[in-house]
Amino acid sequence: MTHSRFEAARKWLVFWTLFIGIGAVAGATEMLVDPSGKAMGMAAMLPYFQVLPFAEYVFQDFVFSGIALLIVNGLSNLTAAGLLFARKKAGVILGGVFGVTLMLWICIQFVIFPLNVMSTLYFIFGLAQACTGYAAYVFMRQESFTVDTAKYKNIGRDKTRLVVYFSRMGYTKRTAYEAADVLGADIYEIKATERTEGTIGFWWCGRFGMHRWPMPIEDISIDLTKYSHVTICSPIWVFALCAPVREFCIRAKGRIKEVDYVLLHHTQGKYLNAAKEMDDLLCLTHTALKNIQCRVGKMREVK
Repeated sequence: MTHSRFEAARKWLVFWTLFIGIGAVAGATEMLVDPSGKAMGMAAMLPYFQVLPFAEYVFQDFVFSGIALLIVNGLSNLTAAGLLFARKKAGVILGGVFGVTLMLWICIQFVIFPLNVMSTLYFIFGLAQACTGYAAYVFMRQESFTVDTAKYKNIGRDKTRLVVYFSRMGYTKRTAYEAADVLGADIYEIKATERTEGTIGFWWCGRFGMHRWPMPIEDISIDLTKYSHVTICSPIWVFALCAPVREFCIRAKGRIKEVDYVLLHHTQGKYLNAAKEMDDLLCLTHTALKNIQCRVGKMREVK
């Protein structure tokens, strides 16, 4: 089974929510048990609170601060941890949000207290929690994305058309199947022989993308010459044509009669450079170019 990046991020997010939550509950309890702050050596901090609004009412001791700490950083994070244990989407979202909340809490401390190591550390903890929450959310969306090929009933009815695609995450696969279903075309998947899945695959593909290298693929097992028109669906890697499709175009030179392109990417660009590269490799001029912006499975055509 492929390693789940979401599970790894979820476990780290559980750690941060428990670490911050339990620490906040402990600190709040001490403040409420001894509102003067003497037992914790915090009495000298009270004068700094006097710059805050309503200080004469709520900051004469640590009762209000303790209640606020308990609610904002304590119970909130423990609730998120419980939701994460239950594998609820809300736990992922709240876990990241409460990391931002902690950073905002520490920003107030930066304003009223002299610079100190503890506040700086907890700001970094909040940043780490927020980043982990964001990563967990993205990985959750990516791993829950599926393509049900059985629902595309029209594929293969027109034997003169072919849709070719490479897909690492499944987004280009869905786009290719949708195109083939509309056209009634046959469909063919380009398969890389290098590792492309998971986190390691992401960075490995990025290496190929940065250098504009072709990536080794399995032998083309379909007769391209029998099709009057081919549609090539490709993701964009590092603002250029993805490496397996580059290799496909090199091997397919002289075997494709007519072609158009569908490009998927995160931006709103039109990537004429990728279309030109495929034209040059295939020794053809494309008949059409379609760009689709894809953000964690949400797609829209770039006009």
